Amino acid sequence: MTPPDGSVLVDQSAAGPEVVADAAAIPAYLQSVYRWAYLDPTNVRLLDRDIVATTILFGNYERLLRTCLSEISPGDRVLQAAHVYGRFIRKLAERIGPTGRLDVVDVVPLQAALCRKKLQGMAHARVRVADAAEAGDERYDVASSFFLLHEVPDEQKRAVVDALLAQLVPGGKAVFVDYHGPAAWHPLRRPLRRLFARLEPFAESLWHNPIEAFAADAGSFRWRTETLFGGVYQKTVAEFR
Repeated sequence: MTPPDGSVLVDQSAAGPEVVADAAAIPAYLQSVYRWAYLDPTNVRLLDRDIVATTILFGNYERLLRTCLSEISPGDRVLQAAHVYGRFIRKLAERIGPTGRLDVVDVVPLQAALCRKKLQGMAHARVRVADAAEAGDERYDVASSFFLLHEVPDEQKRAVVDALLAQLVPGGKAVFVDYHGPAAWHPLRRPLRRLFARLEPFAESLWHNPIEAFAADAGSFRWRTETLFGGVYQKTVAEFR
């Protein structure tokens, strides 16, 4: 079934995550930069583990997960922009609970299938193959982006931020958890810069630009930012004025 916005519902009874259908146009930047991480079924099975997420985030995965979930209440209607490796998706659905609703969108069919598998048995959650920048016209209490923005070019950052803000109900909020510019003294500052240059070419932009700067209508929202781990990470929240 195809929703009115043109995205594709992922059938809860569909085959396993190894089945990769060309259900959505996968962006060129994703295919060229992140094929190894998100499009290769063998690598995906290896990477989709809490221990990998914890290692990549220097032991901060649980802390970052908690700080994101602290912005979400049981019963909320939540839009999650992209599948996230590890337990995040399941914990998010549990936090919302059966009185709320979780919609997850991911542009990669393989990732949507993995997400679907994690949400089996949770009737209040659904997964769609769609770009987070074109996620539809529904409205939500919370829009969540967990380590998505650093993986997209600046033009796409602007599109995603604007799309998530546009889908909030009055009084709603968008929660962005992602990289941030480390403090000048931080021992990981230089290693991270080298890592980004090699594997994450769009990430360092978040060192120099607040997430608010990617919003076309930033003035309609109240913005607050909390940094973690010496400034390496941030939680930025935009709330409707």
